[in-house]
Amino acid sequence: MQTSVFDAYALARAGVEALRQGDPRKARELFELIVDAGQADASSCLGLAYACSRLNDRPGTMAAVDRALVLEPRNLRALILKGDCLAELGDARAACSFYNFALQTAPPEHELPAEMRDELSRAQAMRDRYAAQFEDFLRGQLLGKGLESASARFTQSLDLLLGKKSIYFQQPRTYYFPELPQIQFYNRRAFPWLDKVEAATPDIRSELLAVMQQMSAFKPYVESDPKRPRKEQDGMTDNPDWSAFYLWKDGEVVPENAARCPHTMAALADAPLSHVRNRSPSILFSLLRPGAHIPSHSGLVNTRLICHLPLIVPPDCAFRVGNDMRVPVEGKAWVFDDTIEHEAWNRSDRNRVILLFDVWRPELTEEERALVGGMFEAIDAYEGRKPAWGI
Repeated sequence: MQTSVFDAYALARAGVEALRQGDPRKARELFELIVDAGQADASSCLGLAYACSRLNDRPGTMAAVDRALVLEPRNLRALILKGDCLAELGDARAACSFYNFALQTAPPEHELPAEMRDELSRAQAMRDRYAAQFEDFLRGQLLGKGLESASARFTQSLDLLLGKKSIYFQQPRTYYFPELPQIQFYNRRAFPWLDKVEAATPDIRSELLAVMQQMSAFKPYVESDPKRPRKEQDGMTDNPDWSAFYLWKDGEVVPENAARCPHTMAALADAPLSHVRNRSPSILFSLLRPGAHIPSHSGLVNTRLICHLPLIVPPDCAFRVGNDMRVPVEGKAWVFDDTIEHEAWNRSDRNRVILLFDVWRPELTEEERALVGGMFEAIDAYEGRKPAWGI
């Protein structure tokens, strides 16, 4: 006798009630009627799986939960139950994959009922426990095989494998030059000309402090252009919280500003500034006001690198590029790839200020640098336009 859709719904409700009443055998009979009639949805299959689980029927539990996941691959309860089944079988890595997928696909916590939040919390605890066990085993196996003196690259690869870090790639918004290394922060030793810049920190800071006597000299770093569509950039457009005082801007010196900062300009005399007419370099004092946060974003072109020389750094300031979060130190420069997602924040009650400028990537040959510059000059010459970095 064929079960109607209405009867299947009634049987499912009765099965759920049987589970609530502590009668898994009756619940299994009811859910099996639905399955045998070909009327089972993911919820009915999951109900059958729960009933089999309470009866310690592992094969039945696994078969039912697998059927539920075929019908609804992102069902959170089914994913967690499948992880539990695999954990009971001693397959920790497979269990971890199901717990992890449930956590990755779950909606925001506030959209879930309390019971489901508790289940996800349990799944996370299980995943973290198994991940820690796997990491301990893996590191133990590598001891004596060079792990103690491993390169930073291998250490990072291990963190990526273990899910302790995420993979970030260059995502330039305007121009991508292929086959360049994906490096978040560069090794400081690769830029010996920075020694001269760092040594000039006291003089550069003195010039900055003189400029800051007239705070109106600072303008929002992200300014709207009436000739271009407005791109809000997460509230930073025309926002003075992130402001700049330019010595060079878009490939041209700002004479009146540069004249106020001769020591700063002299300190950069040996830097391989990325000269592209109408576009770069830019040299500026970048000011982040108290409580400000520069949201995650990516730069425009990956043929240059960005240099920071921290000049005024109150407590509770930090900077993140990809996986790497660093605290700036006054007078200690760093070089990073701004086409990899990055952000900065100032959680203090004082201004944070750095000297910011861009240089050619060291991997580019002189010929390639000339071709990149010539290409952008040709783009600017097209129809007589003179943009900054927008094509």
